[in-house]
Amino acid sequence: QVQLVESGGGLVQAGGSLRLSCAASGRIFRLVAMGWFRQAPGKEREFVAAIDWFGTRLYYTDSVKGRFTISRDSARDTVYLQMNSLKPEDTAVYYCAGDQGPRRGLENLRPDYWGQGTQVTVSS
Repeated sequence: QVQLVESGGGLVQAGGSLRLSCAASGRIFRLVAMGWFRQAPGKEREFVAAIDWFGTRLYYTDSVKGRFTISRDSARDTVYLQMNSLKPEDTAVYYCAGDQGPRRGLENLRPDYWGQGTQVTVSS
């Protein structure tokens, strides 16, 4: 099994920044990619960004391109989501996800593991 633990959510004003972290532990050798999803109240969970396990491929949903950056620290087995120029519509619970493969396009990330979620609230 793989355990994913998120941190870094909070309340921020529009235009501000937050950095989310996701620490992976357990059988992490199974993972081929990791990503971030979010779910706003009354809406379905949606894909935000993904990175392959080697950190060589990245993918973002259109609404966050140029504002969010996903990265990975291999020494800490941690994935980050740097969020800049935040907007009220970015308000959601953000979930870290792990995909154990087979290797596929990052836009088709299929999580096998989920974190517990961290709340991000952007005030106008």
